[in-house]
Amino acid sequence: MPSNQTPPNDPLPPSRGKIAERLLPGGTEPDPRFTLANERTFLAWIRTALALLAGGIAIEAFTSDLFLEPVRKSLAVLLLLLGMLLSAGAAGRWIRVERSMRNKTPLPLPLIVPLLAGAGALAAAVVLVFILWR
Repeated sequence: MPSNQTPPNDPLPPSRGKIAERLLPGGTEPDPRFTLANERTFLAWIRTALALLAGGIAIEAFTSDLFLEPVRKSLAVLLLLLGMLLSAGAAGRWIRVERSMRNKTPLPLPLIVPLLAGAGALAAAVVLVFILWR
């Protein structure tokens, strides 16, 4: 290259878009394998949330002969609410983990795990009591 020419500037990395810049400010792009693993974990939480929603619908639709109406409705509502909370929690967790990876900070604790475990145990206990009671 002749001495009177300046070297070409390094191109800027491609932008991920305005939404990504707003949701994921700062930091550096993590290894794609980690981002994809985070996405798979998010999808696993969503599958669990869908199963809870289906369980709530099934309890309400198909167990009228097994449970008293207030118990059936309470159990169905518990499962439906848990599915809704888990969906929202999965989205929040995905974004917190992605930000942590970009900023090279410790990963956040999964706060939805104790919620899911406690509510799942409560729902299972109610079903068990009514099955044994009948």
